[in-house]
Amino acid sequence: MAVLLKRLLQSARRPAALGRPVGRREASLGTDPGAAVRVRFAPSPTGFLHLGGLRTALYNYIFAKKHQGSFILRLEDTDQTRLVPGAADNIEDMLEWAGIPPDESPRRGGPAGPYQQSQRLELYAQATEALLESGAAYPCFCSPQRLELLKKEPRPIEAVAQKLAKGPKPAIRFRLEGKRRPSRTWCMAWNRHEVAHVEGGPAVYSVPDKF
Repeated sequence: MAVLLKRLLQSARRPAALGRPVGRREASLGTDPGAAVRVRFAPSPTGFLHLGGLRTALYNYIFAKKHQGSFILRLEDTDQTRLVPGAADNIEDMLEWAGIPPDESPRRGGPAGPYQQSQRLELYAQATEALLESGAAYPCFCSPQRLELLKKEPRPIEAVAQKLAKGPKPAIRFRLEGKRRPSRTWCMAWNRHEVAHVEGGPAVYSVPDKF
């Protein structure tokens, strides 16, 4: 594995379509073209690392190192009922064994920790509150069956306020626009997918009672 990685990284800076190497600025996919590349591998410690997960981690590692970026491991451990003892340590052990150790992780630490999802709930709660205050998200108490009905008949705001006053914990969902501009894809030409009506607002924040 280590020999393969060395060969891949040595040939990483190949010319781009216009005949020049792709540098750090072009590699950044964020809103800031000068930002450093940061890629995240986020497995769930509900079992030991399998080959498909290792392959995904390898792709992330190669991309990060090609652009002098950081390879980050963050564990998605919010499903507490399915956690497997020792799985979190095994994931980091396997990455190190394969020669693709993370630059930042629960074990190694780093500037953007904590690196376990269950330890970041306060950060998510703050971001969720900001979304609610800006009107970009809304509280939702609905079951999947109720959501299907609401696509046809929305619930009045007064009913939501009454629910909030009683104190149950709602899920928080993104507020989507009712109308969406058509988009063009390379394989389907022009397409319009009304997410707000077909799927409803995706959940932003939903914390089990144990948290």
